[in-house]
Amino acid sequence: MEPLAFRDGHALVFWPTYALWVGLEIWGAVRQRAGATALGRDRGSYPLLLVAIFGAVGLGFVVAWRVPAAAMSGPAEGIFALGIVLMLAGVGVRWAAVRTLGRFFTRAVVIQPGQQLIQSGPYRLVRHPGYAGSLLTLLGLGLALTNWLSVVVILAVAGLGYGYRVRVEEQALCAAFGEEYIRYMRRTRRFIPFIF
Repeated sequence: MEPLAFRDGHALVFWPTYALWVGLEIWGAVRQRAGATALGRDRGSYPLLLVAIFGAVGLGFVVAWRVPAAAMSGPAEGIFALGIVLMLAGVGVRWAAVRTLGRFFTRAVVIQPGQQLIQSGPYRLVRHPGYAGSLLTLLGLGLALTNWLSVVVILAVAGLGYGYRVRVEEQALCAAFGEEYIRYMRRTRRFIPFIF
C-alpha cells in the first residue's frame, strides 16, 4: 500500500515541507563554509554525517514502501499531521541555532580565530540545538511516512552519524575552551533540555 505521504492532498503538504528542509540545508552548505584560517578538527565527521542522513532518509522511504506491515495503525491523518509539525519545528530549531552562532557556524568541526563559546539562545538549554533540530525533523519525517519501522530506521541510522559527530565536536570544543566548556557541559544536556 502506498504510504499516506505520497497520496493526494497529503503529498501536497509532505513534498513542499520536505523540499523546504532539503533546500535550506543545500543553501546552508553552499553559504556557510569555514574560513581558510580556521583550525579543522572534523576527523571525517561531516562526510560521515551526510552519509548517515542520506542513508537514513533513503532507507526510511524504502521501508515505508516495502514494509506496509509496519504501517502505523490508528489515526493516520493525525500521525501524518504531527510528523509535518515536527519537521517544521525541527527546521525552525536548527535555523535558530545557526542564526545564534552567526559567523561561527560551519558544516565542518573547526575552531575559528576569535571564536567564543556561545551560551545564549537555544544554546542556553542544550549543547547541540542544531543537531537536535535535525533529529526532530527526521523524527517528523518518519512519522509523516506513517510507518513505525521507518521511524526506527531513520533515527537509528542518523543517530549513529550524530553520535560520532557530537563526540568529535565536544572533544574539539574542550580542547579550544577548556574548563569553560567543561562547566557548560555540566549544566546542559546534548539534545533535550534537562533530559538527554
